[in-house]
Parts: sequence; C-alpha cells; structure tokens
Amino acid sequence: MKKELLMGTALVSTLGAASVAEAVTATMSGNHQTGIEFDSPTGGTDVNNQVNDNNFSVALSETTDGGMTISSSFSIVNEGATSGAIGTSDMDAGFSLAFTDGSKLDVLNAGNASASHDISVPSSAGAETVAGHADNAAVTGLDFATGASVQGIEYHTASDFLTDGLTMSFSASTDSGSAATLTYRIDGHVAVGATYVTDLGDSAITIGAGVSEINGTKTSTAVANDTGGFHVGLSAVTGDLTVAVGFADGNKAGVGTSSANEMTAEVVKAGIKYVSGDLTFNVGIASGDATDTAIGSVSGSADSKEVASASVSYAVASGVTAIIGYTTVDAANEGVATTDGSAWYIGANMAF
Repeated sequence: MKKELLMGTALVSTLGAASVAEAVTATMSGNHQTGIEFDSPTGGTDVNNQVNDNNFSVALSETTDGGMTISSSFSIVNEGATSGAIGTSDMDAGFSLAFTDGSKLDVLNAGNASASHDISVPSSAGAETVAGHADNAAVTGLDFATGASVQGIEYHTASDFLTDGLTMSFSASTDSGSAATLTYRIDGHVAVGATYVTDLGDSAITIGAGVSEINGTKTSTAVANDTGGFHVGLSAVTGDLTVAVGFADGNKAGVGTSSANEMTAEVVKAGIKYVSGDLTFNVGIASGDATDTAIGSVSGSADSKEVASASVSYAVASGVTAIIGYTTVDAANEGVATTDGSAWYIGANMAF
C-alpha cells in the first residue's frame, strides 16, 4: 500500500507543476495494412486468410512554462486474422514527462526497461504466420522475460549518460492489488536496460542489453521460478545495409494452459536488411529452445522452434508499400516433431 501511495503522490505533485493550458497539442498517425496469407502446415490442410492490421493513434502533449513536456496517447486497433474482425482499443497509456535535460519519466503502465533496449533484428515484413502446436513453449523474441504491471514507472536517462553514446533506463512496478487466482499474476518487477551507439569505420554500431527480474503469485501450486532473464544484441548499419544479431536467456512463469506452467528458454536471432531505391529486402532467422513444466515440477522435455523468413517491400507511393513475405518453421514439442510448415503473404500497407 505504501508503494501505491508514493506513486500516486509523485504523479499528482509532478503534474501539478504544469501551467494551466487551454488545450494540449494532438497529432494523429496510423496505418491500414491488408493482404492474403497462404498457410501450408506440414501434414495438414492449407489455409488462406485475409489478414488486417489497422491502427489509429492519437498522441497528446503540452509543454509547461518550465520547459517540461507532458505527453500521453491512446490507440484504436484492429488486428484481425480475417476480414470480419472486430476492432479493439488501447486506452491504458500513462503519462510521459520529458525534462529539459533530455531525460524522461514514464508513469503508469510504463513497461519494462529491459524491453526498451532490445535490438531490432530484421525478419520478414509480411504478416504471415505458421500455425504450430498450442503447447509449444519455445519463443523467438528477445524480450520474452520482460513483463510489468500497470502500476509502474520507467526512467530514461538523457543521451551520453556517463559516457558518449550511452543511454540507460530503469524501471519498477508493483502489483495491482487484485486477489491471486489459479492464473499467474505479476506482483512486481525491477529492470535495467542500456543502449550504446558508436562508429566503427563506415558503420554505425548499436549495442543493446537488458536484465529483468519479476515476482508473481498464484493459488494452488507454488511458483518455483519467477520470470527473469537477460538479452544482448548488436546492430551494424553501413550505408543501405543493416546486419543485426541477438541472444536472450531466462525463465518465465505463467505460460501455457491457465498460466499453470513455467519454462526456461533461450533465443538466438540474426537478420539482414538492404535498401535499394524503392525496394527493401529483409532476411531473418530465429532459433528458440525451451523446457516447460508444471509450476513446482523439476522435470520436462525440450520444445524448439526454428524460423526462417524473408520479404521484399516496394514503395509504390508516399506512405504506400507493397509487401511479399515468406516464412518457414520447423518445430518440436516435448521432443517430438509437431505441426510446422511454411506461409506466404502478399499485401500492402498505407501509413499516415
């Protein structure tokens, strides 16, 4: 309770420093992407779907007389697998306070500082997916161990923190106060992340890393291992060519049916992006291994997922991009090969 009161006091007192304004500045952005996906699972029935990804976002900001900028945002999102999907809304953004020294504080639903610094590794720009085994716990993202509750804060340093080219973030959150259930619940987290940018000859080098530890509870079987892990990645940009690699390792509680399992996992990713005029070529690979067990258990068999993808994007006009993407997946669940296969995507994205 003391943590919640301190957070509420910090938010009210900080916002109270702002001057009264007639209206904040609002800007709008978004995209409309639609296309056809051709999913061909091994040993299964081919499936064709229209895939939509429609987003509309409103960003709000205002600057106080003292130079501090207060901002927030909300989104209306439609990310349906078929043309008949119903849109949803993302209304859980908190406040961001940007200070005159270049630092920033996110308050409420602030996120996890480790996730803020994971390296973006190129892969297919298409929206194709390959249906896999529902119980396969293997992951292919670098930020799989970076959860947070909505009652959190994240502080971002200004550029050149401690040394030229370094920025860092620190975050913490507490539980929501709701009663624990059979589903794993995040009680709190602490995390730190860092990004370092430098030049090496003709290349711009970016190194990102983060560490996160999360505590949680659930009723019935006790949680043996809470979520925690680290990631590190490197990206090199030389002219129109981008090459990136990343690695993550950790454990995660609250996975699988009714969030009743926990897992240990690691991920290796690599990708290349090349821009040639109006054309952009992406190629990426990802390898994930995980062992998942019932919470409290000490034995389990390995799950795995090997993903390779590629895409070609063509800038048809300002804000309009045509995309062709391809992804192939080889997977195993509990040490046994499971449903995998390949998928094609052809579509277009219109951004504003």
